[in-house]
Amino acid sequence: MAAKKGARPRKTRGPSPASPAEARATAEAAPIPREVIGLGLVSALGLAIHTYAAGVVGFGDSEALYATYAQHPQLGYLDHPGLVGAVAGLIGHGTSPRPADAHILTSLVGALVPPLVAATASIAGASLRRAAIAGLVVAVTPMIAIGLFALTPDLLLAPLWLLALALGAFAAREEGTPRAARALAALGLVAGAATWAKASGSLIFLVMFVSAFRERSGRRATLFGAALGLLVVAPLVTHEVSAGFPMLRHRLIETQEGLPPLVKGAGSLTLGQLLYISPGFVVLAALRGKKLSASLRASRPEVRFLALATALPAAGLALISLASRQAEPHWMGPAWLSFVVLVAACPDEVPSPSRRALVASTLGAAVISAAVHAWILVPSAASLAPRSYDPRYDIANELFGWPDATSALREELSEGDVIVGPHWVVCAQVAAAIPGARVGCDTPIRDDFDGWLPRDVWRSAPRVHYVKDTRFDARPEAALPAHTKIAERRVTVYRGGRPTRTFTLTTFAREARKAP
Repeated sequence: MAAKKGARPRKTRGPSPASPAEARATAEAAPIPREVIGLGLVSALGLAIHTYAAGVVGFGDSEALYATYAQHPQLGYLDHPGLVGAVAGLIGHGTSPRPADAHILTSLVGALVPPLVAATASIAGASLRRAAIAGLVVAVTPMIAIGLFALTPDLLLAPLWLLALALGAFAAREEGTPRAARALAALGLVAGAATWAKASGSLIFLVMFVSAFRERSGRRATLFGAALGLLVVAPLVTHEVSAGFPMLRHRLIETQEGLPPLVKGAGSLTLGQLLYISPGFVVLAALRGKKLSASLRASRPEVRFLALATALPAAGLALISLASRQAEPHWMGPAWLSFVVLVAACPDEVPSPSRRALVASTLGAAVISAAVHAWILVPSAASLAPRSYDPRYDIANELFGWPDATSALREELSEGDVIVGPHWVVCAQVAAAIPGARVGCDTPIRDDFDGWLPRDVWRSAPRVHYVKDTRFDARPEAALPAHTKIAERRVTVYRGGRPTRTFTLTTFAREARKAP
């Protein structure tokens, strides 16, 4: 039927916008992505395993040193800033905590890191599914799944680093608004706290400064936030300057012995990453890393921030690793967290790998993490080692045996006695296990124990108990020339029915000087 002449054409109505109530109902009806459920299950499983482990294993050698920090509160130590010592002191109520108490807390914090990765990716613009995948990738990465069980500066740095990424991405997305200014102020404070956790946390400041001069919008707010953060770390900087930069000297000069720096650093950046991140993830990261330079010029400001927060730490930490004879694979951890968030939040700039490649890599990393947990936590696993197995080079053995050794040592201790070890790893384990004991150390180079009990003091003590294990062939008589050996005791530790370590406890008495 023809329309009447002069009649107004009818407006075609589109679908009416949904009301807030309808929108909520739609959101509630949407199924939860299975990746989110998987992330929850994997995080819960990790928490359960680590809670069990807390009652089985002791401190690793480095952990024992950080636990010992609690007995000697300082702004900074030779290896790290003072936050880890303060946290250890809080757990131990003013002294070194028991391993089980510390590991309950570390288990909780470590279990929160993968969900924090997902939350950070979501804030940066990732879909719920992609954010959950990012959390799953981090959850099974051996460096995270295993390493964050320990009471270390890395455990404290990880959540602070992720919070910094979230604040920076949010501020970039909201650029020019009061909310962005507040987020940048908070980012500066978090950068300060991250520096107290570990020196590499200071790279957040570098990201802020470079971002301020690359981005026209928010420059003043970024610099103001950085200034707030620098105020937070001012006491640490003042301590370092007034003491003659002990941390820098220790890290850059005193510990630079062993393999040539390029050899050790290159190994840390190649073979080390294959072990700590897993071969599959390293290959995927290398393939996606080619897109990183393009993401630095992306149209979205939050993408540019995340790319900067990946590229600068990766370059800085890689250079430090190459220049150090003591490079460790886990030094690259912050850059790995940033990269995973970047890939999750920026699918256009950094395309995701294929589903098959991602699933295979995730399963591969999970197998490595599960195998290491089984090796440590299943007592009979050590019996499967080949005849060529040398327990001295198995760092899992650090976690066992010290309760037996220190129990035997307590039986020999008298008031005023001093305990000495050939290396800081032994001294730290003894000091953490026997809070309040006078512990000196005969490490070939200067260590923290030289400040707590100088060598001249313990060498002149009336009675000294020298403790070593089979990793060290040190001759205690050489360290104590004025003393005479009066007793010796051995404690052997077994795993899976095989001897893994023997502790030797030797007691020395100082010879009385004859009157002229």
